[in-house]
Amino acid sequence: MTHSRKQLELLAPAKNADIGIEAINHGADAVYIGGPAFGARANAENTIADIERLTRHAHRFGARIFVACNTILHDEEVASAERLIRQLYEAGADALIVQDMGLLELDLPPIQLHASTQTDIRHADKARFLQDVGFSQIVLAREMTLTEIRKVAAATDCALEFFVHGALCVAFSGQCYISHAHTGRSANRGECSQACRLPYDLADKDGNLVASNQHLLSMKDNNQSANLRALADAGISSFKIEGRYKDMAYVKNITAHYRLLLDEIMEDTPEYSRSSAGRSTFLFQPLADKTFNRGATDYFVNGRTADIGAFDSPKFVGEPVGSVIRLDGKQRRWFDTTSAVELHNGDGLSFYDRKGELVGLRVNRAERVGDDFRVHTADAVPAELFPGSGVFRNRDHEFEKMLEKKSAERRIAVDLQLTETPDGFALTLTDETGVSASAELPHAKEPAKDAERALAGLRDNLGKLGATIFSARAIELQLDQAWFLPAGAINALRREAVEKLEAARLAALAPLPRRAAVEPPVPYPQTELSYLANVLNQKARDFYQRHGVQLIEAAYEANEHLDDASLMITKHCLRYSFNLCPKEVKGIRPDPMTLINGKEKLTLKFDCKRCEMHVVGKIRQSVLDMPAVPVVFHAKVPEGFHAPH
Repeated sequence: MTHSRKQLELLAPAKNADIGIEAINHGADAVYIGGPAFGARANAENTIADIERLTRHAHRFGARIFVACNTILHDEEVASAERLIRQLYEAGADALIVQDMGLLELDLPPIQLHASTQTDIRHADKARFLQDVGFSQIVLAREMTLTEIRKVAAATDCALEFFVHGALCVAFSGQCYISHAHTGRSANRGECSQACRLPYDLADKDGNLVASNQHLLSMKDNNQSANLRALADAGISSFKIEGRYKDMAYVKNITAHYRLLLDEIMEDTPEYSRSSAGRSTFLFQPLADKTFNRGATDYFVNGRTADIGAFDSPKFVGEPVGSVIRLDGKQRRWFDTTSAVELHNGDGLSFYDRKGELVGLRVNRAERVGDDFRVHTADAVPAELFPGSGVFRNRDHEFEKMLEKKSAERRIAVDLQLTETPDGFALTLTDETGVSASAELPHAKEPAKDAERALAGLRDNLGKLGATIFSARAIELQLDQAWFLPAGAINALRREAVEKLEAARLAALAPLPRRAAVEPPVPYPQTELSYLANVLNQKARDFYQRHGVQLIEAAYEANEHLDDASLMITKHCLRYSFNLCPKEVKGIRPDPMTLINGKEKLTLKFDCKRCEMHVVGKIRQSVLDMPAVPVVFHAKVPEGFHAPH
């Protein structure tokens, strides 16, 4: 495989090995997946055997498997994590995605380390530090602009990874503690309760309501389809799709969508190349809007914009269909709607009721009535639906059915050359990356009676690669004359050559190199760390001390921070969303505001210099009363200390 050009990597998610295999088939250059534990997605765990099965399939195409081991660890978990990492390495995993710096203090196998999005990389100095301590690839914060990405790229030479699609955490990753404070379920330990998707009221400093019953911390979904070339030019080389909880259809569709977009960029821009082998052909038309999304935003890549929130609903609203014309007044078993799309039996539809809540229904049967559609529902039409209601489709049954079947095929192009040997024939296969393998066939040389037919038969039989991962690009016959060769003999020769080529490809797939840490140890950009550094074990403490940090506060999950704290830090600003930004409107002050959900009240404080919003609150007593896992250090950061960024 040539490495002279900058390689672009499409990185897809997998909840399980079967989804990971389909991600590879649909064009992913790499897949990230959780292992048996410590994977920051408590309900997306896989066995070592699952990981091994996935790596075997991926490596056939030169694709890579990255395993998430990115929770923060209690002291008594560190040894288990070390054992697990060794097992993952032995299973063939190509890299670990980690957050807990304590892992770097262990005797790890020579597996590549990738810095998780939970490490909150927003600035060049931190990115350079992580590179210098041994990270080969780092995931930049989703909130970064192209200008900020360029600054990181200029300061580093490790691979830069960026989320290009999927759900957005409203908080800077790794900087959200609401779930732990309210439920004891830590986002940094893979158990987020998603308080950001709840409805809230918003009140100003005088108690006046600015917004009521809206999902004010719920973001639209990330979609960087229009920015891929700009991101690549800014320094991104790994394009990451979010979704380790997502289903098979989502991963197939979104992976295929970005595969086509990246291939188009590489065809137009010769300095970019693929990081794995093979081309995927699709048996469907990828359409990103067809699978779950909350609307689309490119977030802050091109600077701050107003319309990034999914305030109306955290659910999948779907594509606009039309509006209701009339209803079955008696049984309420059907309604007529205008429709901009072709409706199908089994579709899922949604609409907003009078309270602004999203309501769903299932189409039992859809039939045309002139230019419109009559929708017969499985259950009674909801009372909240009335003439004039806008209708959306959030499940296209026909599209989903296509994705339930085989929907892609990935093949590596090979050139075949048949030559003569002193005692028979040899077949050499050379794949698109330059790897070759040969097989020989001892056979008598008997002239063919019909030369033209014999040569055509040879080409036809040599090109029969349908049951393999290869496709014939060119077939060359270097023969003194047309010889008679039985089809069975040629088929056996071809099968042997294919087996040898697969083996040669695996042998040529070198392990990803582990970046050596700079010696002597480089200093961390700060000498003091607050709870925002997520230091939960002694090994992590040792790591930061070795790199010059003098004062380290325990992670919020240690339950030592009992007073008001920033439970979420976000670039999303509700003052900006409601035209109350002091930078935009003269005379406005950045006074605190209040988020209200039932009896729960959270204070919003605004750091206008950094253009950030802090959601402030306390840990609940019910969480403190839970059985605690002891933490062996208890250093506190002095009053007035500002958290590092």
